[in-house]
Amino acid sequence: MRGCPKGESRVNNTERSIVFIGFMGVGKTTIGKLVAKKLNRPFIDIDEEIEKEFQMPVSQIFNQIGEKAFRQREKSLISNLAEQEQKIISVGGGAFLQEEIRQVCLTSCIVIYLNLSLENWKNRLDLIIESRPVLQGKSKEEMEDLFYTRQAIYSQHHLKIETDKKAPNEIADEIIETLVTNFGVKKR
Repeated sequence: MRGCPKGESRVNNTERSIVFIGFMGVGKTTIGKLVAKKLNRPFIDIDEEIEKEFQMPVSQIFNQIGEKAFRQREKSLISNLAEQEQKIISVGGGAFLQEEIRQVCLTSCIVIYLNLSLENWKNRLDLIIESRPVLQGKSKEEMEDLFYTRQAIYSQHHLKIETDKKAPNEIADEIIETLVTNFGVKKR
């Protein structure tokens, strides 16, 4: 675990928005919603917001409009929300690939990396593959390469939580306890 967020920000730790990062299917939305409820903060899933705007699922946005347009909207939305206070934000698995998104989140928010082992991720693959356009048409080896490549990107965070063999409520409680103890976040 790392200490206080890097960089200078006008917002103190207790008010900072919290951003969940991690590989697709790790549980960012599920855990983010639980943490938001327990901290009485609004929850925003970036992919869901973009789907509402385009009125189609992410996979269809990638196919019909293109990944570039999706990534531009993702960057704009995250950059705007990261500057706001007391939000709980779940970003897509590929969002942190963009340097600008990484920097605004690391500077303005508390970034929590939800880590899941490759073996446990593979157990979830059947549940997520249809809704994840970056997995379409990839072999198991290519998916593993993508998993490991993104680990380096996710290493930039303020707090790392291991999720293997833990229930969502258990993970949420661990996160809240750490936020209260180490970052001064207040329960409401």
